[in-house]
Amino acid sequence: MTENSAGTGPVVLDAQDRALAQDIADTVGGFLVALRAMATERDGGRAVSLLLLEISQVLLAGARLGAQRDFTPRSEYQPDVGPEPDLDDMRLSLADMLGGVDTYGFVFDPYVPDVVESQLSDDLTSIATDLDTGLRHYQQGNVAEALWWWQFSYVSSWGNLAGAALNALLSVVAHDRLDAEVVVDADQVAVANEMLESTGPDAR
Repeated sequence: MTENSAGTGPVVLDAQDRALAQDIADTVGGFLVALRAMATERDGGRAVSLLLLEISQVLLAGARLGAQRDFTPRSEYQPDVGPEPDLDDMRLSLADMLGGVDTYGFVFDPYVPDVVESQLSDDLTSIATDLDTGLRHYQQGNVAEALWWWQFSYVSSWGNLAGAALNALLSVVAHDRLDAEVVVDADQVAVANEMLESTGPDAR
């Protein structure tokens, strides 16, 4: 992204910036549709595998944003894109589907290694809310604002949550496929194994 010759004033997006924004919008849109669909999934093992795929893809989009120079919004205040979507039903459905593996522990800041307890359903819903805000900016033609918001919220919020969620889901798969001896709650390991065994050999 470039600025005017004085280094101030409205930003000007070039073709590469707009192509990036389109790619991110496509990825975000696909993630939001897939997450809503997985919230209705009754097969927990299949849902875990699909969540791994979808979160990996959206994290790749975030990494692309993180590799760019800082984007700048057109104005000091965000344009109004309306109220946030009501995702509470989706959150509750995800919690029900994930069951005993919904609660997990992660280190929010590896340089301040305090373990935080969280829920995958809450974190996935928070990620979806952040991504949806940027998507609505994009759909309303505020491309610079969308890029800024996706990049800012990736660094400050959803990138960390998505990475933690990915690690938790990978741990579920590892217990099933590698039978790894990792010190975690025995009941959660049993639930993880039961969920993934239901997928059968074709899912592996």
